[in-house]
Amino acid sequence: MTPGTWGVEGYDTFEGGPDAYYRVQDGLESEPDALIAAAAYMQELERTQPSESSGGQGPMGIQDRVFIVRPDGSKYRFYLP
Repeated sequence: MTPGTWGVEGYDTFEGGPDAYYRVQDGLESEPDALIAAAAYMQELERTQPSESSGGQGPMGIQDRVFIVRPDGSKYRFYLP
């Protein structure tokens, strides 16, 4: 991720482990921008990894996870309401 900016990462739950994180988008100027990008990516995941076949975001699901990355590098998991 670009230092000092917001970003979005995915996590390949099927692969697992520390190498399962991948960049979705970086260089975002604000948290609201990151939230919009994360929501758009979640919609894309629903198209490419439908909840009906992947189990979705639930504890037994293997749909990829989405994280918001703060400018300091810490992250938190994003969920659609």
